Amino acid sequence: MTEPNTALLLAEVRRLADAIERLAGPPPAVNDWDAADCFVWAPANQSLQPVPRPNRVALTLIRGVDHVRDILHENTLRFAEGYAANNVLLWGARGMGKSSLVKAVHEEVRRATGSPLKLVEVHREDIASLPALLDILKTSSHRVILFCDDLSFDHDDTAYKSLKAALDGGIEGRPDNVLFYATSNRRHLLPRNMMENEQSTAINPSEAVEEKVSLSDRFGLWLGFHKCSQDDYLTMIDGYADHFDLGIERSALHHQALEWATTRGGRSGRVAWQFIQDLAGRLRKPLTDK
Repeated sequence: MTEPNTALLLAEVRRLADAIERLAGPPPAVNDWDAADCFVWAPANQSLQPVPRPNRVALTLIRGVDHVRDILHENTLRFAEGYAANNVLLWGARGMGKSSLVKAVHEEVRRATGSPLKLVEVHREDIASLPALLDILKTSSHRVILFCDDLSFDHDDTAYKSLKAALDGGIEGRPDNVLFYATSNRRHLLPRNMMENEQSTAINPSEAVEEKVSLSDRFGLWLGFHKCSQDDYLTMIDGYADHFDLGIERSALHHQALEWATTRGGRSGRVAWQFIQDLAGRLRKPLTDK
């Protein structure tokens, strides 16, 4: 073989090797569990991206949900200590602190126990990749809470099947070191009109939605969040004002807070926090811990 032909052949081999490498995609990342306490799942390269400064508030600042707070804290504490615990679905009214409570409880339990408990957020659109994530987590020595915020499924969405298997289905089942927490505005994770439509067109209405409703049944704990009363709303306001030392007289604080809620068309923990941010800005006071 002549030298030019050899060079052409080598170039072709390199081109084919590069094409195969591109088709194979990037190799799985080496995940460093010591990099942070919170991570975000990136399925494209099967990596856990560390979050060095998670967006969360102190557990003491979450008011008006004392009962569900205590239940979630106890469940998380048992899991961190190596005992049996349940998957949890936090459902109900918007802006009442569902996701904030998950992140705050994780931090509180981690600090109180000294446990290297990890929180891994899975985005709604990445639910179908849960089997790959569980393959990574089951080999870890850490206990991990998988967290999906604002979880729900629409018509013809089949990703819920991956979640069902991840919760406690499949031949392997859920790894002992993994727990799943999800928040949703829907108790059954599906729009009511979708369930009613399937019931009305099915030969056996009671079985038509059984497979999809059974998804929420795989959460051992259902924690409901309801719209807060005026007293609960003002308690939230007072807690924030005291914590950040805003230094405003109580009656004036309440008057402004109620007026703010009226302009927003409702009361919730989110509305309370938005008011506090506006108030602190007007007072030129930083929202930092004392």
